[in-house]
Amino acid sequence: MVAETLAVDICICTYRRPHLKKTLESLREIDLPQCMTVRILVADNDAEPSARSIIDGVNLPFEIIYLHAPARNISIARNACLDASDAEFVAWIDDDEVVDPGWLLNLSETLRQEGYDAVFGPAIAVYPADAPRHIAEGDFHSNRPVLRHGEVRTGHTCNAMVDMRRAATRVLRFNVKKGRTGGEDTDYFHRLWRTGARMGICSTAEVYEDVTPTRLSSDWLMRRSFNSGHVFGELSRQDARLWALPQLVLAALLKAGYCLVRALASAGVATRRLWWLRRGVMHLGVMAGLVKLTPKTQY
Repeated sequence: MVAETLAVDICICTYRRPHLKKTLESLREIDLPQCMTVRILVADNDAEPSARSIIDGVNLPFEIIYLHAPARNISIARNACLDASDAEFVAWIDDDEVVDPGWLLNLSETLRQEGYDAVFGPAIAVYPADAPRHIAEGDFHSNRPVLRHGEVRTGHTCNAMVDMRRAATRVLRFNVKKGRTGGEDTDYFHRLWRTGARMGICSTAEVYEDVTPTRLSSDWLMRRSFNSGHVFGELSRQDARLWALPQLVLAALLKAGYCLVRALASAGVATRRLWWLRRGVMHLGVMAGLVKLTPKTQY
């Protein structure tokens, strides 16, 4: 009996990033799961088709489909990938990452063996030699999926695989209103979880991301923490009963205050101080999301 052949579309959204070439070239060495075919979809979010020349200059053993999906709204690019895909599985990575050879194999085996509808792997930060020591030691730029109340309730597109054979998954799209403020992937996967999807973690499916100099500052980390908290605050508001909102706002405020006290107590240890400051700012972001403050444009 011949085994069923399943298809996976690897989706990459890009915007004026030369690193895209390295991302694509890293896919050349991936271990292919048995009886699975691969295609690569690249959605260019620039007003001009600037990524076309990069794709034309890369030679891979897989078909690469170029999608022009302008402009400067990441949700538009992500939805263009979903609209163009007819595969049983969709995998997501970012255009500033490279993948481990076992990345796709490990994701697919975890998803299929555990019966998950989506699975997420870690995006590991790679710091330059001149990175501030307290930032590199804290590893604040890595993105590792976590459990919440014993389950995965949301995820990220920097390293993910989704089973598209569910009807709810096939029709779900990224929120265009969040395409310039960030958090569109957190929102997308949380809405997927609400449909009853089971989501899991594959810690061995690794991708690696070089940390650029513009991100090696406390200010950048604070903005990222606040924006992340804002998204979770919005999601908590959607999930909560109306009478519970004041309690959630108060809890976020108290947590932010506690983190500030811990940061002050860690004044002599830069890495620890920054860890607590980030947590405090994240809780302030949660509070802002709970009370529906408008998030700032990021893209």
